[in-house]
Amino acid sequence: MMDNITQLEGMRCHKHYFSLPLDYSVPQGQTIQVFARELQGLQPGAQNLPLLLYFQGGPGFAAQRPLANGGWIKRALQQYRVLLLDQRGTGLSSPVSYRTLAGLTAVQQAQYLSYFRADNIVRDAEAIRQQLSPQAPWSVLGQSFGGFCILRYLSVAPEGLQQAFITGGIPSLTRSADEVYRATYQRVLSKNREFQRRFPDAPKLLNTLAAHLRQHQEYLPNGDLLTVEMLQLLGIHLGMMQGPEAVYYLLEQALVSGANGSTLNPLFAEHFTQMLSYHTNPLYVLLHEAIYCQQTSSAWAAHRLRAEYPEFSPEADELLLTGEMVYPWMLQQISNLRPLQECAELLASKQDWPTLYNLQQLAANKVPVAAAIYSDDMYVEREFSLETAAQVANLRYWLTSEYEHNGIRIDGEHILERLIALNNGSQLR
Repeated sequence: MMDNITQLEGMRCHKHYFSLPLDYSVPQGQTIQVFARELQGLQPGAQNLPLLLYFQGGPGFAAQRPLANGGWIKRALQQYRVLLLDQRGTGLSSPVSYRTLAGLTAVQQAQYLSYFRADNIVRDAEAIRQQLSPQAPWSVLGQSFGGFCILRYLSVAPEGLQQAFITGGIPSLTRSADEVYRATYQRVLSKNREFQRRFPDAPKLLNTLAAHLRQHQEYLPNGDLLTVEMLQLLGIHLGMMQGPEAVYYLLEQALVSGANGSTLNPLFAEHFTQMLSYHTNPLYVLLHEAIYCQQTSSAWAAHRLRAEYPEFSPEADELLLTGEMVYPWMLQQISNLRPLQECAELLASKQDWPTLYNLQQLAANKVPVAAAIYSDDMYVEREFSLETAAQVANLRYWLTSEYEHNGIRIDGEHILERLIALNNGSQLR
């Protein structure tokens, strides 16, 4: 269903709503709503251009809400209509929160959320394609976790794809969550050292704040107690372009002096809350490790492996920031996650996650795939991406140190232009 044609600077927007099965093995069973926003340029004939579907990074984040025709969208609209998909459980697609899951037992919650991984996101995408473009395959662009979705799409429904573009999102096809997080901890350690070299006073600022939090109870605007462990979560930004700067400028303003001594700056507390989205995007915590699971459980891999890296202890003399890892204590300390603790434990122990990738199909892939691999990516291990690239036929990649993980947000027009050229068999400088 489509309605509500709106207009933004340089483009028209159409809203699409689809009623799709929660479980595709029971097509007449429970349904969910899935939302997608179609963008069209203003040039003549724009409404007849082929579709490019965008898979957002995550998991558990809605597609971007564009403000104007710019970035990668500007390049895409020259030859496509763009479809921004709110993956199931996000945005306007039957969103998941402790409130929407209230009334279900923990077992029912875990069973429901087991249908929210890449396998069913791709089933949704193909069902939507069959409604919007039934006579022709479409193109897809995936950022980060969106690239994981594309590898799944190529594994199970390549007939639906004309070509694919991936930015910072080529996963390992076979490696376990433990292997992924061992590599990730090493990358995060490197990013911490780089952060310290760039901002020599950052360690003192961070350690002073940590010492204050160990001695004083400080609360965030949402009522959550700010702990040292929670403070370490700021490290998720160290792998983004402009992220280290944002973290440093925040730490500069962490504490203020008053008549009763040092106290937490309300400005810090407000901005800190805004920089961490776990309280508004629970799927990221609940399913983050599950994206690596195939016929095995994650068993809180990042939490277990943290013991192998004592540098990341919250009690360390020199405090380090963690990355995108999720930990069971987050379900205790973050109030919006607290009602989902038992559900999270069930998902972490789930052993029968379906296999995501068809190695034989990928080895015989005929769909042109162009990928940007960021050599210093903190979130998707470069060596694992190169390993996978060698296993997927018809995949060309651009290995670059020019960008961090969020390059598509910073210089998306150029990056997409480069990937389009790769699929066309040409190179751009």
